[in-house]
Amino acid sequence: MRQSIDFYSENVVIYNDDLLTTDAINPGSVDLIVTSPPYNVDIQYKSNKDDLTYEQYLQFTREWMSRCYEWLKDDGRFCLNIPLDKNKGGQQSVGADITTIAKEIGYQYHSTIVWNEGNISRRTAWGSWMSASAPYVIAPVELIVVLYKNSWKKWSGSRVNDISRDEFMAWTNGVWTFNGESKKRIGHPAPFPIELPTRCIKLFSFVGDTVLDPFVGSGTTLIAALNNERVGIGIDIDADYCALASKRIQLAQVKPLQLAMA
Repeated sequence: MRQSIDFYSENVVIYNDDLLTTDAINPGSVDLIVTSPPYNVDIQYKSNKDDLTYEQYLQFTREWMSRCYEWLKDDGRFCLNIPLDKNKGGQQSVGADITTIAKEIGYQYHSTIVWNEGNISRRTAWGSWMSASAPYVIAPVELIVVLYKNSWKKWSGSRVNDISRDEFMAWTNGVWTFNGESKKRIGHPAPFPIELPTRCIKLFSFVGDTVLDPFVGSGTTLIAALNNERVGIGIDIDADYCALASKRIQLAQVKPLQLAMA
């Protein structure tokens, strides 16, 4: 049963719903998915358990990514922001494991963008200090895994591009360097900066395309979609986060973004 539409406008809609059971999205209707799922590092979300066993986390990942696969068009793309690895609760190769699951579901692999988050450290332990006994090596980066459904060549949509030459040259370099977002400023425990979805949207979709974020959180992906003349759809199980996203969208000024050419 479909849950409430928390926000609706001509170009943006937010569903307060469970992405594993929602019937709000038509199969084969989405051009681009841009999202950052829970990382399972015990972040205190309001309506999501973020301390599953690793096996439970990977099973949840398989379930929600399978739903997204259904929603994508044949030439649809998927930009998935996930950790490279983690050491909280044990060393795990998160990026590699989730990429493997994606391919098992049926996604085709295109590339991986490394996001160098200049103001974020993933370190929670050093291991053996200044000793070869058992040191921990932690890279303070995240990944944006770029996947697609059946065809990488995009034939559907307006075929109208809005990316500049400088943006294209900079963003096709697979190492992106820009800072993360402030939790306090946004009011959400795990926001990402608007530059991340903006780059993905302009690089991997046409003007007028439909962009989905199944973990809409504070609504940043939808603001980027709106600012760049795409149709934005968001889903979140938490009513408070839907309300936060709705408020931010209504307050957002639709204007060209000044982005760093990192």
